[in-house]
Amino acid sequence: MKNVEHIGIAVRDLEAAEKLFGALFNSKPYKKETIASELVETSFFKINQTKIELLQAMDADSAIAKFIEKKGEGFHHVAFEVDDIVSEMERLKGEGFTLLNDKPKPGADNKLVCFLHPKGTNGILIELCQEIIKPDR
Repeated sequence: MKNVEHIGIAVRDLEAAEKLFGALFNSKPYKKETIASELVETSFFKINQTKIELLQAMDADSAIAKFIEKKGEGFHHVAFEVDDIVSEMERLKGEGFTLLNDKPKPGADNKLVCFLHPKGTNGILIELCQEIIKPDR
């Protein structure tokens, strides 16, 4: 793992959260994105090298909606940047960690992602992120 890629925060109202965090950080989001496969809308802030991802559920059946229903708004996950997500997934599985997906899947901010089950990481949802490299045309 290279470094913390971003910190995810689950919110009920993305627009209200953008105003709150915008005032806190004295900045505006640099990117908004819908991840249809996860039924989530995201908004990213960047403070120096630190990225904060706000996540709002698009559907009551989404993981974010269920998280907020159970735990309320707040810290959702910490994401770590990796060079080779497949190798890192294999390594962590070999170390006994439980992966929430068998193969990397497309995530927000041009990343391939995989999550580790929080039951094996002291209650913290861990995300692995690898930049998707687009071929030159």
